[in-house]
Amino acid sequence: MNQLTASVAFIANDFDISDLENAAWQQARAVAITRYWSGETAPEGRHLEARLLWSDTHLYVKFTARQAEDLVVNPTPDTTRKTNGLWERDVCEIFIAPDKKRPNRYLEFEVAPTGEWIDLAIEITGEGRNTDWDFCSRMEAAAAIERTQVTMAIKVPFAAFGASPKQGDIWLGNIFRCVGSGATRGYLAWRPTMTETPAFHVPDAFGEIRFE
Repeated sequence: MNQLTASVAFIANDFDISDLENAAWQQARAVAITRYWSGETAPEGRHLEARLLWSDTHLYVKFTARQAEDLVVNPTPDTTRKTNGLWERDVCEIFIAPDKKRPNRYLEFEVAPTGEWIDLAIEITGEGRNTDWDFCSRMEAAAAIERTQVTMAIKVPFAAFGASPKQGDIWLGNIFRCVGSGATRGYLAWRPTMTETPAFHVPDAFGEIRFE
């Protein structure tokens, strides 16, 4: 069963996001993402776990994804700037609303197996979804492809959120994976959005992200 709350473990010292095997990651409790947006259980070869850390200045997220099929990635990635349309290929995502009273305003961070990334600021209104495509969080990203799994990670300064958490604070958000292509493309969600068709931008489905 997926957790109702994602815990974020505190670390005293920052580290380089490219250090995917840093011992600090073991302090974080794994959040299992095993279901599609519809609530249906995804094949084990598509399961994902996420680990979250925080320091005085940064949020860290590490995605470890099982990979039992061919990767769907950009053959000529550019990791020096954000990649629009990243969600059309294999990708892991996290949405985070720092103000739990306003879950309709949140930030979106994505990272691909290639290390490509994108950061966006989102607001859901009665008229639809407003996206700030020029939003600049100064996030950092890293990734590694192995034979049966893909590891991706991001590091985001709290300045991007306009707020720094304190121990015990609760933010809101959701965690996703897009994998595969065509008719068998899968859309996994930590908190299934239960929409008629695959959709991630559903603040009502956000879960609690607790800073320990």
